[in-house]
Amino acid sequence: MTADTVRWGILATGGIAGAFTADLIDLPDAEVVAVASRSEASAKTFAERFGIPRAYGDWDALARDEDIDVVYVATPHTAHRAAAGLCLAAGRNVLCEKPFTLNVREAAELVALAREHGRFLMEAMWMYCNPLVRRLKSLVDDGAIGEVRTVQADFGLAGPFPPSHRLRNPELGGGALLDLGVYPVSFAQLLLGEPSDIAARAVLSDEGVDLQTGALLSWESGALGSVHCSIVGGTATSASVTGSQGRIDIPHGFFFPDRFVLHRDGRDPEEFTADPADGPRNSLRHEAAEVMRALRAGETESPLVPLDGTLAVMRTLDAIRDRVGVRYPGETPDEDLTAELTPA
Repeated sequence: MTADTVRWGILATGGIAGAFTADLIDLPDAEVVAVASRSEASAKTFAERFGIPRAYGDWDALARDEDIDVVYVATPHTAHRAAAGLCLAAGRNVLCEKPFTLNVREAAELVALAREHGRFLMEAMWMYCNPLVRRLKSLVDDGAIGEVRTVQADFGLAGPFPPSHRLRNPELGGGALLDLGVYPVSFAQLLLGEPSDIAARAVLSDEGVDLQTGALLSWESGALGSVHCSIVGGTATSASVTGSQGRIDIPHGFFFPDRFVLHRDGRDPEEFTADPADGPRNSLRHEAAEVMRALRAGETESPLVPLDGTLAVMRTLDAIRDRVGVRYPGETPDEDLTAELTPA
């Protein structure tokens, strides 16, 4: 790594890897130097597509490449523990896609590994790095709507997805919660921290994954959070934060908003819009820029996406799965998914 350039490796070649790499190569201080897949042909095709000089047919070769400053892990989340762990153990810094892992046990293992080796590790929760979401959080933290009373957020896709689709495949950690529900849960915890109590209900598929899930989160402060996710119905992907003195509404796409509206008692509504200079609303470049800022600063985690916050979200996801009865292969039916919840 130089003062001018951070060298990236890309681990996996699927859709999200392509989207991230396309945004990454537009950043003047980023250089993509290698890509790896379990298939050498897939890695070479990806490398040719983006002009990447090295293509590896196995993950270990990428992890051992000392010319790489940081690896972006974009495998299915069932492989995040193995892929990110391999890179951290080899001395690479890691940006790992969300959901961070399959469960909090795996997440805690990665965090411990990163801290043991003194490596940077961050969940690719791009929502937390979005400039407009950061503006919303700043307003809430500064008391613009008073004390937060409720948070509501939803994310649903219409489908239908056949049983063979990855979103319904237990072997790939399928279901609405981990793929989509991670966003509403992360949004609520961005503003309120880890809940002290959780109730949840779900509709399960024949394969045993959740087709849609609703959860009620509560905090010692008296705040409540209502979150919903679905792979059988398209939702507005809206969010609302209500406080003792006002409300903030994100009418659509809360995790990559183009605007939100602040309502304060006794005042006209105020609309906040995305700055065109920040790029397209679905850009992943902000999380990449945060990783590179942190690496240059010598930080081993990001204050925008702290590892303790990632672990807290994983505990909530585990608790919701425990309530609705979703287990994945390798998790025994009687395994305790509910690590002690820490009141916020």
